[in-house]
Amino acid sequence: MTELLDPPTATDPADPSTRVESWLRDFEDALTARDTGRAASLFAPTSFWRDLVSFTWNITTVEDPAGVETLLDDVLDRVDPSAFTLTEPATEADGVVEAWIAFETGVGRGKGHLRLTDEGAWTLLTSLRELKGHEENQGETRPQGVSHELSKGRPSWKEERDAEEADLGHGTQPYALVIGGGQGGIALGARLRQLGVPALVVDRHDRPGDQWRSRYKSLCLHDPVWYDHLPYLPFPKNWPVFAPKDKVGDWLEMYTRVMEVPYWSRSTVRSATFDEAAGTWSVTVERDGESIELRPTQLVFATGMSGKANVPELPGQDVFAGEQQHSSQHPGPEAYSGKKVVVIGSNNSAFDICGALWENDADVTMVQRSSTHIVKSASLMDIGLGDLYSERAVEAGVTTEKADMIFASLPYRIMHEFQIPLYEQMAERDADFYQRLESAGFDHDWGDDGSGLFMKYLRRGSGYYIDVGAAELVADGRVKLAHGQVDHLTETSVVLADGTELEADLVVYATGYGSMNGWVADIVDQDTAARVGKCWGLGSETTKDPGPWEGEQRNMWKPTQVENLWMHGGNLHQSRHYSLYLALQLKARYEGIPTPVHGLQEVHHTT
Repeated sequence: MTELLDPPTATDPADPSTRVESWLRDFEDALTARDTGRAASLFAPTSFWRDLVSFTWNITTVEDPAGVETLLDDVLDRVDPSAFTLTEPATEADGVVEAWIAFETGVGRGKGHLRLTDEGAWTLLTSLRELKGHEENQGETRPQGVSHELSKGRPSWKEERDAEEADLGHGTQPYALVIGGGQGGIALGARLRQLGVPALVVDRHDRPGDQWRSRYKSLCLHDPVWYDHLPYLPFPKNWPVFAPKDKVGDWLEMYTRVMEVPYWSRSTVRSATFDEAAGTWSVTVERDGESIELRPTQLVFATGMSGKANVPELPGQDVFAGEQQHSSQHPGPEAYSGKKVVVIGSNNSAFDICGALWENDADVTMVQRSSTHIVKSASLMDIGLGDLYSERAVEAGVTTEKADMIFASLPYRIMHEFQIPLYEQMAERDADFYQRLESAGFDHDWGDDGSGLFMKYLRRGSGYYIDVGAAELVADGRVKLAHGQVDHLTETSVVLADGTELEADLVVYATGYGSMNGWVADIVDQDTAARVGKCWGLGSETTKDPGPWEGEQRNMWKPTQVENLWMHGGNLHQSRHYSLYLALQLKARYEGIPTPVHGLQEVHHTT
């Protein structure tokens, strides 16, 4: 993931740290002089500056000196950047100098990453880490926890917490309401709690973590433990590499309690409207049968980047005599021993469900409608993630925070170039596996440009499977394989477009999810959902990721075209990393710090 691809060869014989310090000095001098042209000239002709909130109050990437100059012309006076420093010795490999940096703005402190070639800055990452005067209380500034001045009637910690919980939503209104209490909502709730932003996370389930507990019993994380830590409280060192779903659920429940995340379970959001004059939302929440009106200023949809379940509407669904369920509703395989099951789809959930059903003696057929990329878990962990998220990475000094920043420092525009050679290695390592899979008739791909799983995830959030065993069942025929679109259902079967008829007692629609703004349509209205637009994707003009080029994930973790409405989601890594930047944006607004947004994203696709 951190390989470099034949960048321009550096000819400057100076020590890498000296070169970086000289560049930082020149850059800061130009910024101080408000000479945006000179600052931009310090970037290579092909270059990328990615900013996470610190300069732009946005998550955005500009390209080449012209893009840098445009950004600086708009923001420089009000950002007032200074104090650029190298935070550890720079390194050099293959003609590229890499360096970790720190800097300040008028309102905050930031960290960043710089890559230099002999042509100038090739990539620059800048990120806001804290707001001046509003730092988190941790380390030496951690809260005392108790007053040692005795007084009559002094409340205990528990009494104070109970009073706070009883008042929230009734007397005290949350500044930020987070809809969705999975890992994304919980991580953001913890960040806001530490920043002192009055917030409330609401979720329809009985307990935090039920989002995971309610899924099919064989579900485990496909990402490794080093990739999945939550903010502030990493998993213990004996935590399994791939955590089972019930263990994840218990961790989320414990985390919510320990981090004192204000959290309402058994709470369903029925509607929300925005009062433009007051600048606040009116949100109706049904909690344990009671209808409550909340009046937050900021509304965050943390309903999962996968959005609403896509359940196809097919002729014959009303006459089919067996069971039908979306993969998100699948309870597990126990009731289907000896039954004929047809699973529509061939991505992660489809494979997981097929594997578990086969283990429980069901007669399983997978219907593949389009090609799928598969990568073996062991190869992905070693080649794809090993340098950043692994025990060997930790031993090499690559902390989770540093790994997150390295990954964030790679501009999306060129990220596929870094990924292609990694997946070429995986294809060579597992050539026999892919030959057997394709001989079984499975339609396999490596992504439109050979860049594999990560780019498919970032571009479209679908189209792949991390193989933890179920692909072998397809390769050797233990799970049967059919191809094509479903035409209709009969009382006892699924009929494909080519006339193939598959007997079924159960049909599982592993047909994925729609855009997150579908939840906005349900809770607010369709017009507001269209104003937000499609969530997720880069505009790469690859399959299911239509252009134009966006440069960043559409509408995620940053201001949208709808005032005071935000989208938060992604895997555990993204929930951890980007929750910081979203929380800082909300904190600044809560404290009345001006937050003029540079490059507010346009809406090119409404769904």
